[in-house]
Amino acid sequence: MELIPAIDLRGAKLVRLEQGDYERETVYDTDPARVAANFVAAGAPRLHVVDLDGAREGCLRNEAAIQAILSAAGSVPLQLGGGIRNMERIEAVLALGVDRVILGTVALEEPGLVRASAQRFPGRIVLGLDAREGCIAIRGWQETAEVGVEEILQRFGDLPLAAVLHTDISRDGMLRGPNLAATSRLARLTQLPVIASGGVSSVEDLLELARTGVIAGAVVGRALYTGAIDLEDALRQLSLC
Repeated sequence: MELIPAIDLRGAKLVRLEQGDYERETVYDTDPARVAANFVAAGAPRLHVVDLDGAREGCLRNEAAIQAILSAAGSVPLQLGGGIRNMERIEAVLALGVDRVILGTVALEEPGLVRASAQRFPGRIVLGLDAREGCIAIRGWQETAEVGVEEILQRFGDLPLAAVLHTDISRDGMLRGPNLAATSRLARLTQLPVIASGGVSSVEDLLELARTGVIAGAVVGRALYTGAIDLEDALRQLSLC
């Protein structure tokens, strides 16, 4: 199972939000590229980057920081989400060197774009399923639709997607443990790789996710920044699982 460090950007700074609330922000570093380089040096297999300003406004807002992270990451692949809502922008970020593009809001609002981009760029599109009490949240988690995440997954399960990213918003940034049951259930509904996000607080949380045998990866943010998880140690323990 991949352990994927998260780098959330707001105002070109590395931040973490609590439960997606922009008013509950903690700034962890003013140099996201330096942090990315440290993750790469520790052995991170992939980086997860979110443009929080872009997610809320509907267009990328931290391009300079993203380009700096790409340079720092070198050959380590990067998946990017936040405000990517048309084919032109998908093409642009892939051209920058981003390995995977995460599409969330458009899965509900423009499903044709998800289909077209997945077919045009097989293995390069990640379906972002951001869940609030089981329903899909959109527009930087500022709105919640009356559509279940499982229903959205079923709509796109036949596409050549790179992965499905399942985030439990109630746990995101809270260090309360991941929603093991919900993510495992999603993973058993599809042949696509499913990545867990939200709430990972310890190496034991990661090992529990790995032991399910159906979860392909876990995005970890705050626990790395608080020191609750040491990246090198966690990667070593996962390699033995």
